[in-house]
Amino acid sequence: MAGYRKLGRTSSQRKAMLRSLVTNLLYHGKITTTVTRAKEVRKIAEKLITLAVREKDNYETVTVTQKVPKKTADGKRVKEKNSEGKMVTVYEEITKTIKKDNPSRLHARRQMLQVFYDITETPADGVKKRSLSKKVDLAAKMFDEIGPKYDNRKGGYTRIVKIGPRKGDAAEMAIIELV
Repeated sequence: MAGYRKLGRTSSQRKAMLRSLVTNLLYHGKITTTVTRAKEVRKIAEKLITLAVREKDNYETVTVTQKVPKKTADGKRVKEKNSEGKMVTVYEEITKTIKKDNPSRLHARRQMLQVFYDITETPADGVKKRSLSKKVDLAAKMFDEIGPKYDNRKGGYTRIVKIGPRKGDAAEMAIIELV
């Protein structure tokens, strides 16, 4: 018996479909799909959540200083004349505390990023402006939210609930959700 279901697709189509389903499951927490797809998604999602649980606290906090251009209230850069009379941007130094991944957490992050598709959040009011939309770091969400949520759990992070046949082709449908 094979190690996975073919789902009536070529390997590239199957991989793309499963990546999409896993990304949406971990972003939204719940999706509706067919039972066989849900069982395949469960395998991938459980492994990614296990990585997040294992590596959630594996980082160092580091303080870094950074030069950032000074900006006015309307977002434009502040410029001054230098000794030669040229207009140059004024910079200020800021300090930030960042999380620096240890090698095993970095490896886990890269394994997750092989599976996840990019997600762009748009504002809730329906205006689809590029300047108002932002990219979601799903790997960071895995380490910061999902990993600590399942810290004391030994697997079984997802639940599949059968909801009956689909109208049209009578395929058995299911809801897969994070427990």
